[in-house]
Amino acid sequence: MMGLVVGTTEKCRATLLNYRLLHCLLVPLILVSCNATKGLFEEQDSAPRRTVDPSTIKDAVPREDLITRAGNKNPYTVLGKTYHLLPTSKGYKEEGIASWYGTKFHGRPTANGEPYSLYGMTAAHKTLPIPAYVKVTNLANNRTAVVRVNDRGPFHADRVIDLSYAAAVKLGYEEQGTARVLIETIEPNSYDTELADAENPRQYILQVGAFKSLQSAAKLRAELILGTSQEVNIRPTEPAGYYRVQLGPLNSMNEVKQLSEQLLEFNISQPRIIAE
Repeated sequence: MMGLVVGTTEKCRATLLNYRLLHCLLVPLILVSCNATKGLFEEQDSAPRRTVDPSTIKDAVPREDLITRAGNKNPYTVLGKTYHLLPTSKGYKEEGIASWYGTKFHGRPTANGEPYSLYGMTAAHKTLPIPAYVKVTNLANNRTAVVRVNDRGPFHADRVIDLSYAAAVKLGYEEQGTARVLIETIEPNSYDTELADAENPRQYILQVGAFKSLQSAAKLRAELILGTSQEVNIRPTEPAGYYRVQLGPLNSMNEVKQLSEQLLEFNISQPRIIAE
């Protein structure tokens, strides 16, 4: 959900800002240029046309994810305010207002580069390390949802978390737009092991590139085959038409860490971890 907000005078240089900096649910998004007298336009977010049955929505399953530089710039500044990330997600607990975001950001990259899906169980938070897992409780009806934090925001003084549309549906506040919630981090090693064993994947894939050109994907694959002992595959995606270069499967997070260190020799510093 990163976008470009460009000033309207020569003195204002292009500034990379989040599309959702001034996002207000079902209210026009206003992007203000650094020239105070000009530069505002409107764009609306919305729910998808297809309804989602809350009984079919499964919680995110906490797992031991690598904390990398992706999405974790510290400190960072938005709209003149500087934010400092928490050193750890352990013990975090907060009560406040949650909102949600939908179709306008569907398919766009989140803060750590993963594509946003309004049907996924994810969230945006200003200071938690990415990724982190939190349990969110709607205090109006006691419904809960477990989500994976992979984005930054919401940049509103009165909101503490921005959930995916699916998570808002599971919590029962998609029509109201906001809800007062309790947020509590979940550590994978303390999560319900029976539930985790049933749903948590046992293997991981490292995605190291996505290309429009099959030739470019094949070139990287050839380099990795010569330089690593892992299986390297090219997987086309539909309907976007990208060719993704992926390594694995890997059987543990220890293997993921070792291979990630090895990939630094190929100038690949932030591989995407995909659980299967």
